[in-house]
Amino acid sequence: MKVLIADKFPEKYIEQLKELDLEVIYNPKLGENDLPEAAKDVDILVVRSTVVNEKTIYESKNLSLIVRAGAGVNNIAIAAANRKGIYVSNCPGKNAIAVAELTIGLMIALDRWIPDNVIDFRNGIWNKEKYSKAQGLYGRTLGVIGVGNIGKEVAKRALALGMNVYGKDISRIEGVAIKDFSEMDQLLPLCDVVSVHLPLTDQTRNLFDQKMFSYMKDGALFINTSRAEIVDEDALLWAIENKKIRAALDVFKDEPEAKSGTVSSKLQSNPNVYVTHHIGASTEQAQNAVAEETVRIIKDYLTSGVIAHWVNRARITDAKYQLVVKHYDKPGVLASVLNVIREASINIEEIENVIFEGGIVACCTMKLKEPLPQDLLNQIKNNENVLSVSHVAI
Repeated sequence: MKVLIADKFPEKYIEQLKELDLEVIYNPKLGENDLPEAAKDVDILVVRSTVVNEKTIYESKNLSLIVRAGAGVNNIAIAAANRKGIYVSNCPGKNAIAVAELTIGLMIALDRWIPDNVIDFRNGIWNKEKYSKAQGLYGRTLGVIGVGNIGKEVAKRALALGMNVYGKDISRIEGVAIKDFSEMDQLLPLCDVVSVHLPLTDQTRNLFDQKMFSYMKDGALFINTSRAEIVDEDALLWAIENKKIRAALDVFKDEPEAKSGTVSSKLQSNPNVYVTHHIGASTEQAQNAVAEETVRIIKDYLTSGVIAHWVNRARITDAKYQLVVKHYDKPGVLASVLNVIREASINIEEIENVIFEGGIVACCTMKLKEPLPQDLLNQIKNNENVLSVSHVAI
């Protein structure tokens, strides 16, 4: 099997993949437009920031697994992967500490005007009077918007600095992400610092618009180390002008895909915006942790077929009924049960067959779109190799 790694990846973990008897192609300079040809014949694709577009997925011949060596998967055409039955996996939480450290660094940099200090010094300017007017972070209030792995690590560090921390989380109901930002008008006015740690979804895109910024305190600090599209940059510039908000960002609109080169942004000339080069997860510790998890995901996939952190698995299906059949673990027994279901033209949405220790009996759980008619249910029950049958609505 062939594995293509299209972003920077530690050599130690490349060697570990080779030890799994894989052919590893390492080309960290590939871009979005290079990937369709480069990934055409590979079985597994590993990326960090490189975009995996629809063309890459549709033109692939053997691709079965895409691993995002990081948390967010907004650089992967998930819908296209779904249509081709390609697994998409990620490495959540492995870079959380690195991003949290940068967030705290940006917070301190804003409060103490550190970049401006350095720029003036390099230009031969001494301005101690101007830079001696920091507010300080102790006792101030931080609002963490998105209390996932990264948000929690930010909160820990802010509490250690003596800050008061409030969090606005993403609630989840029955496996569906429900983004409830109805209380932001109450939270944001309390905060001296607001730090965003949200995934990019239809609900979070341009979440921080002019209305949202209008809730913030005059002179508050705003930090975004998550996704650029969560912030309306025109609204941010409005807030800087009208509410004296100062911002630090690790992401911005139309960020260059290349690892080096020129850059252009409407934020560049504004002295109240600090921008780092999308380096939140770029520490050696974080990259090693992510690489180690990537190797584990691929190893598990090869040895057991299990996909760790399977992102595009359906959380909710059309299944309305559950059929549980305990049966002797013999050739043809399960096939006979499936034939009965096929006769009813009922689709099986999910199926799992688990073997009891000793290898004599197995239990098969099936999620069905429609109920099985009683006569066919009796047919399964009357199978001499079936021990018990349970059929319930779910």
